[in-house]
Formats: sequence, structure tokens, C-alpha cells
Amino acid sequence: MMENKEAQKGRNSFQEYFAVNELFQYFARVFKKDPNSKFNINLRMMHGINRISIVMFLIALTVWIIRRIV
Repeated sequence: MMENKEAQKGRNSFQEYFAVNELFQYFARVFKKDPNSKFNINLRMMHGINRISIVMFLIALTVWIIRRIV
């Protein structure tokens, strides 16, 4: 009985380790404007830099995959 709980506990942490739901939620937050937020130049600059880096990463990943296939 005790071993089963430990195995399930390990399985839960494994699922939590590979959970990407929060990551996709962050991507959605970065690319859409929040109408309730106050104007904060630092936050806007941070999100702008994050947008640029996400787009650059996706472009580089696409080019890399295309080069590997061809």
C-alpha cells in the first residue's frame, strides 16, 4: 500500500515537471494587451523584448528544422 502511494507521488511530480500549461499561458499574456493594467514602461519594455525573443526563437527553430529535412 505504501509503495503504491510513493509510486503515484513520483508520477505526479513527473507530470508536473513536464507541464507546459503555464508556459503557454505566459505566451498568450505576452502577445495580448491587458486592458486592466496600469501603464508601466518597464513592464512594456520587458514584454516587448520577450515578444522579439520568442519570434526570433521560432524563426530559428523553423530554419533549423527545414535545414535538417532538406
